Amino acid sequence: MLNGYTAVLFEGVPSYPDFDRYWQIVAKYRVDKFYTAPTVIRALAKEGKDHVTKHDLSSLKLLGTVGEPINPEAWRWYYKYVGRNWCPIIDTWWQTETGGHMLTPLPGVGALKPGSCSFPFFGVDPVILDPETGEEIQFPDQEGALFIRRPWPGMARTIFGDHERFRKTYFSLKPGLYFTGDGAKKDEDGYFWITGRIDDVINVSGHRIGTAELESAIVLHENVAEAAVVSFPHPIKGQGIYAFVILNTGVPKTEQLKSELTKLVRKQIGAIAAPDAIQWADDLPKTRSGKIMRRLLQKIASGAVEDMGDITTLADPSVIERLVSNRIKTV
Repeated sequence: MLNGYTAVLFEGVPSYPDFDRYWQIVAKYRVDKFYTAPTVIRALAKEGKDHVTKHDLSSLKLLGTVGEPINPEAWRWYYKYVGRNWCPIIDTWWQTETGGHMLTPLPGVGALKPGSCSFPFFGVDPVILDPETGEEIQFPDQEGALFIRRPWPGMARTIFGDHERFRKTYFSLKPGLYFTGDGAKKDEDGYFWITGRIDDVINVSGHRIGTAELESAIVLHENVAEAAVVSFPHPIKGQGIYAFVILNTGVPKTEQLKSELTKLVRKQIGAIAAPDAIQWADDLPKTRSGKIMRRLLQKIASGAVEDMGDITTLADPSVIERLVSNRIKTV
């Protein structure tokens, strides 16, 4: 007990012994704050809403998400079924190196936008720079690289035994600024949106397209639970777009559905962003903490499957074999 509240830490998988494992715990211990990762939310949304709605979640007052950008559809499912259309979702952006939240909504202070981490926390001074010119982004929805201009309490100060590596990694790209390694944009209201890691950008015929943007477009389809997009070498476009897509339970895997997803991406982003290949997947290679290991997906998409490297950190290494066996031959 902490000041009258019960702290519950869960170690395991959210699908065992059934997909309502989290909600059993919330109901039993009257949990009032629930904090998890977007990949978990998408995995649970894939199974529908019944495993949530059959439990009493009235104790919940605050929801949180962290670890990667959350797509708006997953946000809305989380808000509607877990939050009962009123629990605020605190979509936080931070890093181990920052020692705490850097961009986060504040409940009751400002309106929430599905998929946005909202505004800087107190004392945090972020800036988005054009990766080509190094100049500050001037227009709404223009993507760039996220930097921090001033120091803050809790920031890392070195890497043990290798301070030069620390300096090069975080402070050499733009001297005097902390480089987060993430891409971001601001909308017309000043809300921040994390677009993914800077290296998670696909360059198609000279057009830079963020993988998070592509994935968000794909999961807008009502039958899609989760998507992961990577690049592969393309002889004409430089890089092609390869999408691994997990469907909701019971949805048939058809060529017509692939066509619908391609049209959806073209509508949401543009013809240049249409996937060159869509592979159905039952699961994705994830660490035990739920992080998708994109380097493995990129090897599969590129056909470089002879040496997958270390996969011992995967929650389920057998996922790789299934994905390789179903790989789509690219140009």
